[in-house]
Amino acid sequence: MLVTLSQIAIGATDLVAAFLFLYGLKRMSSPATATSGIRVAGIGMAAAVLISFLYFFTVDAAAKPHILVNLGLAVVALAIGGGGAWVVGRRVAMTAMPQMVAIYNGMGGGAAGGIAAVELFGNRAHGVTQLVVTLLGACIGAVSMSGSVIAWAKLQGVIKKPLRFPGQRILNGVAFLASVVVGGWIVFVAVGGAAPMLPVATWITIFFGLALLFGILMTLPIGGADMPVVISIFNAFTGLAVGLEGFVLGNPALMIAGMVVGAAGLLLTLLMAKAMNRSVANVLFANFGETSKKKKHGAITGTERETQASDAAIKMRYASSVIIVPGYGLAAAQAQQKLYEFVKLLLAAKVQVRFAIHPVAGRMPGQMDVLLAEAGVPYDLIFQLDTINDDFATTDVVLVIGANDVVNPAARTDKSSPIFGMPILNADKAKQVYVIKRGQGKGYSGIVNALFYMPNCNMVFGDAQAVMIKMIEAVRGLGAAAA
Repeated sequence: MLVTLSQIAIGATDLVAAFLFLYGLKRMSSPATATSGIRVAGIGMAAAVLISFLYFFTVDAAAKPHILVNLGLAVVALAIGGGGAWVVGRRVAMTAMPQMVAIYNGMGGGAAGGIAAVELFGNRAHGVTQLVVTLLGACIGAVSMSGSVIAWAKLQGVIKKPLRFPGQRILNGVAFLASVVVGGWIVFVAVGGAAPMLPVATWITIFFGLALLFGILMTLPIGGADMPVVISIFNAFTGLAVGLEGFVLGNPALMIAGMVVGAAGLLLTLLMAKAMNRSVANVLFANFGETSKKKKHGAITGTERETQASDAAIKMRYASSVIIVPGYGLAAAQAQQKLYEFVKLLLAAKVQVRFAIHPVAGRMPGQMDVLLAEAGVPYDLIFQLDTINDDFATTDVVLVIGANDVVNPAARTDKSSPIFGMPILNADKAKQVYVIKRGQGKGYSGIVNALFYMPNCNMVFGDAQAVMIKMIEAVRGLGAAAA
């Protein structure tokens, strides 16, 4: 009776949790409802985790002597994992969000790989289908874990540059094919086709080792410009691995959650790649930064002209329309609050102010939207590339803050440029452009930005937050009041 009731409760809760995952994901599609969507999905996840303790009543006789120890370990793991995530989540800086997402992707992949390891080493995967699915989930989970750790190290600055060497693609291919061959050999041995030569546990260990190695090798040569795509593809990998292991365990909540995350991650990856006018294969295997260094790009004409922050601010104060293009430099300077303070001064002066967001701005998908939302910028002031790009030509002033490649007109005009064909924000078509930048460095793609040398562009060098403070003081000096 107790067993039946617990199974009904688990099944019903998993169904509700799956609905909450889907509903939460739907609400995450808009900045206005994203926060509540995260809460809804989190409630679903918490319910699915807590109800799993009812498996206490369904374990077999062999596991019953260890049940108290296992329950204690589960509670300790939840306390450590949940407590650590709570503390880190509350303290993490907005600039460190990409690193946190990368490492969480790695943890998800590692968890899926861990489930597969228990099934494989415990010889619990029966039948060819279940064994193949388990191995597939193990491989994807291991690749996601090791690759995400490398992505985290790059975003955190632990690994400073992409690591590339001759024959790297061949080595990557060998590692991948070797993991496929070893996985196939494990299946062949399991169905009784041959003597294993080595203990099966050794083959499983080799299989995991090769998958982890492939994840590392695949990520090491990828440059910083491609990190948003890499993060989203590892997110898809993790979701897929979790979904596959949910199938192995016969757990509907894991299957649905994994497939939802996997599908969403894959769709996001394709959208990001499209926004960069590149294929996913090109992102993963083309050594983008290396290519850009070897090519001879079109000559840059014109000169960079510097102007004072106060002059730029006064120009915007008396403009009719202003579009602001935020980039990673805004996040790095933590200048979003000061920026919105400045925007409120412009709005009070009846200036039309809008924000233009490029799909790959920042170091992870949606980072600029989150950054502006954190500062309290109303959602109706934020526009995506497709909806605002035609308006640049009729705009008085564009203010670019810490963005580079996403406003480089070489993407439209220079066929030798590595970013040629990439959709950009048409900032160069505005009557006047101001660019806030720390120095004269290049963007992630490693190429010079032609916009900075155009006659309608002036540079305001300095830390974005310090520049914004000067701009606020300049406008307030004119007697304007905040809205």
